[in-house]
Parts: sequence; C-alpha cells; structure tokens
Amino acid sequence: MSYNTLLTEIDAEAGFAIITLNRAESLNALCEEMMNELTDALDRFESDTDIGCIVLTGSKKAFSGGADIKEIQEKTYPESYYEDFISRNWERAARARKPIVAAVSGYAIGGGCELALMCDIILAADTARFGQPEVRLGVMPGAGGTQRLARVIGKSKTMELCLTGRMMDAEEAERCGLVSRVVPADDLLDAARELARTIASMPLAAAMLTKEAVKIAYETPLSQGIQFERRMFQSLFSTDDQKEGMAAYVEKRSAHFKDK
Repeated sequence: MSYNTLLTEIDAEAGFAIITLNRAESLNALCEEMMNELTDALDRFESDTDIGCIVLTGSKKAFSGGADIKEIQEKTYPESYYEDFISRNWERAARARKPIVAAVSGYAIGGGCELALMCDIILAADTARFGQPEVRLGVMPGAGGTQRLARVIGKSKTMELCLTGRMMDAEEAERCGLVSRVVPADDLLDAARELARTIASMPLAAAMLTKEAVKIAYETPLSQGIQFERRMFQSLFSTDDQKEGMAAYVEKRSAHFKDK
C-alpha cells in the first residue's frame, strides 16, 4: 500500500517492517494526513503475523521537527477539544503491542520527540537532537512530553527542556537514558535493521509480553509490577516456543521458534 507522507518496507525474510516519515520539505512535520497514515500503517503491521518488530525513522536531517504549525496555528480550544486533537490519531505507536524501534537522526523536537518517546527503543545517530520547544510558541508539550520524558530522564532535566526549549544532543540523551545507544549517522539504518532483525527472531509471545511488563513498570507500584511480571513469566510455560527454546539450550543447538 502506498502513502502520501510515508514510505513503508517489509523485510519478509527477517520479519520486520520499516516506516519512514516522508515530508522532508517540512522536516517531517506531523500533519493530520501523516498521523492518519501512520495509524493505518501501524494497524497493518500489527495485524501481520509475519512481522515481529517495526522500525520508525525519518530523514538524515530530521526524524521530525514536530507538529505542523501552519496546520494548527488557528485552532481554538473548543475545536481542538471536540475533534480530540492528538488523542484521536497520534497515540497509535504508544498502543502498539509489537516492539517499535525509533531510529532517530537529526531533529526530534516537539511532537517528533514525543513520537520517539512512544516507541520502545530509541536508537540515535550521533547527529540526533532532542527537545520540547513548545513554550517558545506559547503552548506546552501536548503529546506526552511532560509525562513520558519525566519518567525517562527525571523531573529536573524535563523541567529545563520544557521551560527553556533547549535541545540536547545525542551524547547527553544517551547519558540520561533517553536513547539506548548512539551510532554514526551513516550506520543508523543498518544498526536499526540489525536490532529489528534480532528482536523479530525472538518468540513473538515472549517479546510482546516482555514489552507489556516493562511498560507496566512505569504505571504501577513495584509490588503490582512484580506480580504482573510473574504471571506473564508463568504464562509463557504454556507455549510451544518455551519448550523448544529450553530444549535447544539443553541440547546445545539453535532454537527454531514458531510463535506458538
């Protein structure tokens, strides 16, 4: 399927898909059409049983420069409220059950940073720049920036970024835990593909439940999180892939998972 604002690719052999934000002329500004198309693409890949991981990326210059200001500058509060602006079609990545890797090069600011935060792993090029500059436009982060960012990098740094509009580079982002690691810009997509290939090779149920358990850690007290993790762990003993994985380990051979 083709889109106006996205490029999509499936590596059927490796079991992963790549979604590329494709509005280079506007630093991949997140417009209504793009967010609708992104929702559709994620729906497609989530329902495809042959895909175990999704990579979301942009251009070398920008993952995304944030919301399309020209499109939203005249909005009123009643209009944005009644149309459920942002909630309606921006949160699909955050609701995904399969693992999503954000491969970020260049700018990931405003809504672009928030979109990356909705993903499970952020892999950054050494050119990546992250920030929440909405205050300079007379607004504030509205797609999770004050909430997800604070849970990842802490209150003080989140306050500084959101109240000043300062951007941080890839090295600082890695140091404070925003990104998993930093790679040379020219190697970003190769590194993202290799990461996605590795994740997609794992038993799908184990990968999806692991993701769900990690996400619960940000939303529940420790005792409840531990209980949730324990039940998910125990449930995996009902799968064929658990039997195969452990048998392969004991027999000192490679496992052959079938997502059953």
